[in-house]
Amino acid sequence: MAGPVFLALVGPTASGKTLLSLALARRLRAEIISMDSRQIYRGMDVGTGKVGLRERALAPHHGLDLRDPSEPYSAGQFARDARRWIREIRGRGRIPLLVGGTGFFLKALLEPMFPEPPLEEERRRALREYLGSLAPETLRRWVERLDPPRAAVAWQGGRHRMIRTLEVALLTGRPLSWWHRQTPAGRETLPGMVVRLEVPREELRRRIQRRVEAMMAGGWSREVELLLAAGYGARDPGMTAAGYREVLEHVQGRISLAEATERIQRAHRAYARRQTTWFRHQLPADTLVLDGTAPLEELTETVASAWRARGGIGPA
Repeated sequence: MAGPVFLALVGPTASGKTLLSLALARRLRAEIISMDSRQIYRGMDVGTGKVGLRERALAPHHGLDLRDPSEPYSAGQFARDARRWIREIRGRGRIPLLVGGTGFFLKALLEPMFPEPPLEEERRRALREYLGSLAPETLRRWVERLDPPRAAVAWQGGRHRMIRTLEVALLTGRPLSWWHRQTPAGRETLPGMVVRLEVPREELRRRIQRRVEAMMAGGWSREVELLLAAGYGARDPGMTAAGYREVLEHVQGRISLAEATERIQRAHRAYARRQTTWFRHQLPADTLVLDGTAPLEELTETVASAWRARGGIGPA
């Protein structure tokens, strides 16, 4: 049986994926593919936790800064891009290391891809703007009515995933679950080894608190001011990332810095819970689950040994 062609590292926000990915890149001679649905946006660095130039100098990175914040980017598009990056990285004799918290991106590689329906861009943009103005509970009711089989998955995926589910149903006349069922038998999938970091709830809560405080001190407000000056607003796809709307409200003088920080911490905790639930139920049965509080050297060696044992390529 052939070994995995890529290594994937997942976990909720603030679980320690970035530090471990850089250590693994050095240990395994890997190139990193960002698996984050918001780090693909240009100009959104601080609030998405995007790695800086120093980290990028330590290991080649792919999947960053691909779109403007006003442009959509689907899991299907990621799967197509990631297949190309994986092929190119393996062609250089290196290991593709996918890192991020967007589970739908990973699932698009591990499971057959569905034929994504064509959507007229002007109608799509107008619909997204309208749906973006609705409360989460309203979106949830619409999803439950228009696509019942997908309701639970869409809700766990948050506002962006619910809007995606609704736009397909409304613009094509068929629910997204129907399109998924049209996947041809034998459609190409890629075998990968998946590693999931798990962090105790209270420790994750502390990490999120420190992470948000560091982002606010690191210029998140200034970043949002620049995005506004460039013409982007709260309803653009990129700006639906956790925390950006709260920072926007602060920049516009509607809430204080302290209130924005507290709201963002709460939003990140809710996002982490959704991620954790999704990963526990949607990843392959042979996923390697590790304690994210273990020493970095121990985690690195554990993953490298498991990669070698499962027949992965490279100098593990």
